[in-house]
Amino acid sequence: MNSLEFNDARREQKGILAKCESRALGWMASQLPDQINSDHLTGLGILAMAAAGAAYALSGTYSWYLHLVNFCLFLNWVGDSLDGTVARYRNRLRPRYGFYVDHILDTFSVSFLLGGLALSGFMNVHVAGSLLIVYFMLSINVYIATYTMGTFKISFVKLSPTELRLLLAFGNLVLLYRPTIQLFGKSYLLFDVGGAVAAVLMLVILIASTARNIHVLYNLERLP
Repeated sequence: MNSLEFNDARREQKGILAKCESRALGWMASQLPDQINSDHLTGLGILAMAAAGAAYALSGTYSWYLHLVNFCLFLNWVGDSLDGTVARYRNRLRPRYGFYVDHILDTFSVSFLLGGLALSGFMNVHVAGSLLIVYFMLSINVYIATYTMGTFKISFVKLSPTELRLLLAFGNLVLLYRPTIQLFGKSYLLFDVGGAVAAVLMLVILIASTARNIHVLYNLERLP
């Protein structure tokens, strides 16, 4: 299969921090030693998320492990965000390989993270499972839309994986001091409430995106 026959999808990144992140990643790529390549960074990303999941699992007993989770989230951002930037900066692009490896490893990464969170006791296993299912459904929609429409959407409602990592890191700091929250006179786990809200928002985004994509594709291939 000739790589020239492959048309890489256009990336659409409209996150709040997109411009700042792009400049930071560009500078980091220019400073990175030649001995470190994009494969090393991809490996760092998945290992960091596996470590974050393990740290979450331990945080139920030793809450200070939540600081380690945040450090691992930072390492994951470095690996997951910088690998493609380095490939583009050095003109060492492998669009098919890069797209497949990056996003199949994302499925493992999120599974590690939510699995560890469920084991910690800070989030109910049913909430974690529901969040994982909705995340996978949204990811499937993104990947199918990338194939059929030629645009890879990295962000929704101004939130990309970078902003979501920061929100999660902030939530971890709050979790250290307030693991539960009072709503309507009842006590709930903070991350159960946050996870339920996140799952509902992703489901709304999924439904709206699906409706939009169907409308666009129908008009593109309208039958006479």
